[in-house]
Amino acid sequence: MATTRHNAGGRIPPHPDIRTIGLQQVLEALVDPVRRRIVSELYATGQDLACGTIDLPVSKSTATHHFHVLREAGLIRQYYAGTSRMNALRRDEIDEAFPGLLRALVAHRDRE
Repeated sequence: MATTRHNAGGRIPPHPDIRTIGLQQVLEALVDPVRRRIVSELYATGQDLACGTIDLPVSKSTATHHFHVLREAGLIRQYYAGTSRMNALRRDEIDEAFPGLLRALVAHRDRE
């Protein structure tokens, strides 16, 4: 799988090229309610958020796993700002590759 790296120091994890991500991988990442909550919160705020600022009903290590799954599915981009690992929803890329998916996800969550 093709990845992009944004620094030589390795602090930013590799991110898949959205063109290599299939719909099934994205949907499998979104099947978990914790991951849907992360994506929905990033979508709703419209800004990048540090891992610890998103209130999740799981341990820190489990949250780390969920962020990893979302990154590998091409849904988020992670980077560091000081000591905080930031998460950015790859909204424009996802909307281009899978039109309407994020909007439908957020609309569904609003009904839950």
